[in-house]
Amino acid sequence: MWALCMAALVLISITHWVYRWRNPKCNGELPPGSMGLPLLGESLQFFTPTTSSDIPPFIKKRMQRYGPIFKTSLVGRQLIVSTDPDFNHYIFQQDDKLFLSWYPDTFKEVMGKENMGTLYGYIHKYVKNMVFDLVGPESLKRMLPEIEQEMEKKLQQWSCQDITELKDECANLIFDLNAKKLISYDSKTSSDNLRENFDEFIRGLISFPLGIPGTAYHKCLQGRKRAMRVLQNLLQERRGKSRQQPIDFFDYLIEESDKEGTLMTDEISLDLIFLLLFASFETTSTAITLAVKLLSDHPRALEQLTEEHEMILKQRENSDSGLTWKEYKSMTFTLQSINETIRLANIVPGIFRKAATDINYKGYTIPAGWGVMVCPPAVHMNPETYDDPLAFNPWRWEGMQIHTASRNFMAFGGGMRFCAGADSAKVHMAVFLHCLVTKYRWEAIRGGNIVRTPGLQFPEGFHIRMKEKDSSNRKQPISLET
Repeated sequence: MWALCMAALVLISITHWVYRWRNPKCNGELPPGSMGLPLLGESLQFFTPTTSSDIPPFIKKRMQRYGPIFKTSLVGRQLIVSTDPDFNHYIFQQDDKLFLSWYPDTFKEVMGKENMGTLYGYIHKYVKNMVFDLVGPESLKRMLPEIEQEMEKKLQQWSCQDITELKDECANLIFDLNAKKLISYDSKTSSDNLRENFDEFIRGLISFPLGIPGTAYHKCLQGRKRAMRVLQNLLQERRGKSRQQPIDFFDYLIEESDKEGTLMTDEISLDLIFLLLFASFETTSTAITLAVKLLSDHPRALEQLTEEHEMILKQRENSDSGLTWKEYKSMTFTLQSINETIRLANIVPGIFRKAATDINYKGYTIPAGWGVMVCPPAVHMNPETYDDPLAFNPWRWEGMQIHTASRNFMAFGGGMRFCAGADSAKVHMAVFLHCLVTKYRWEAIRGGNIVRTPGLQFPEGFHIRMKEKDSSNRKQPISLET
């Protein structure tokens, strides 16, 4: 009898718990949607790989069923997903007011508890200004000759290879450029293979957070630990040396953290360096690879892009002089092509915030403490905004603002947390394309297919064969196949 009573109580408790899970408390009406299974939520569907460039199936199905704003649960967290451009804009305008920067605990575990996304108020503004000084336009103007020089050197090396795997080689190129600027790291002379640790980290960054040995997420955590160990050792080494002035960004951070009354801590410094190393090379190298793939598949766009860069050379007094900032800013069609590539790439599948208080919007209530995920792919692939959204069409950007965020373009976020590295990414892409189309021709050999998990990946890489153009005839075809 007692056993039956206990079993009944357990069953009632479980039933009540499941009911409360599926029907969360709210001082108003929650957006429609499903909370999925207890604890697990709808995580498995969210992380299911897809080869489509369209709106992720997880998002698209729920948009069709529930509308542009819906509730769900991912990795145990109650979440509101927004595909509504107006609501997204409202969220970004209310940064650090009604909405706070927030990422799931699993993300903070791999990115660091003191990463920029977790900082608020003055300390966030303080750190962002430091980053902007590093990668903002004024700094990029000074860096432009070095960026061009390093890219020309690498492209020359690749043209001597039988086949080049573009994604991996671009990642090496961008990583070496930024690691040198950030921590004076040289992969040729260092005993630590820092890039290899980041590779492990990246493979599991956007994966199901199961920390069991052998899983992608566990490898991601191990990659972070090894990379952080290298940075921590470097921090101790730098502290033991006296310098007249900083030689790189790491020295600058250490100098700031050693000042009396500073807000900068070693933890913030280390997480910031880690984040900058990761974000600067992985996202940019992915975008460059996709840009070359799209241009290879669209000869008309490639021809116009090439003509723009040939004209830059033609208008120089000395055709062998280096690229200038004025020339970069004149690359109208190139910047259109970059924006279109980034729109299609949707490298960032979600931007997270947290409601600081109960928020009412269009009759729905977002409860305080709930996470909110802005979904850029749903905005960038909206056929009401972009005609034939899956098509690569750089001309769609003619006459449009291509340098800032908007309701319909949020590849770099928006509001006060707009990505400080946006200009840097575009400069690296533009300089790479300039060096490529003015001096080389290429053909795709294999690979180039994408998979989203939900982040963008090239599981087979993108293998190309490059050859140097005949310098006496710049106007020859760009693709070996043509």
